[in-house]
Amino acid sequence: MDLVVVPCNSCTSLYPQTPLRQRLSSPKRGAFSFTCRRKTTSELQSPVSVTSTNGNPFPSIPTHKVTVHDRKQGVVHEFVVPEDQYILHTAEAQNITLPFACRHGCCTSCAVRVKSGQIRQPEALGISAELKAKGYALLCVGFPSSDVEVETQDEDEVYWLQFGRYFARGPIERDDYALELALGDE
Repeated sequence: MDLVVVPCNSCTSLYPQTPLRQRLSSPKRGAFSFTCRRKTTSELQSPVSVTSTNGNPFPSIPTHKVTVHDRKQGVVHEFVVPEDQYILHTAEAQNITLPFACRHGCCTSCAVRVKSGQIRQPEALGISAELKAKGYALLCVGFPSSDVEVETQDEDEVYWLQFGRYFARGPIERDDYALELALGDE
């Protein structure tokens, strides 16, 4: 049996240095042909580790300087991020450790407050539109649109800002009868 490998445009554009369109043997009757059917569903288009000959990542893609003030660690990180890359992923590729948990924009572990610049974050479900308008962003699903300076936030603080009004309806009164019932079940 013969095998014919035909990559998609994404595969050939990601790995232009190797000829990916290969025939393992001449096609004959009964030969199998495999074509890559990968579809890109994320805005993340190019690999983080590619650099040009002068050392600048992604020469055709605009890059922006990102400055992260990590309040918990007491350090400031400065690094360059291409416009089509998530800030967190690019930082990790450069051995910079930033807070995160879910990596999908659903929690507030990587939440930051934007001090200057703009972050585009179409997939940030963990931050309400109200908090986005106040300058909050998520690094795991944030793309820099300009040079950006941000400050990490306490996860509990952001969670409280987002959901506190729904859960905090004043002081909670102790219900001794419910407590007795609950303890009686043990």
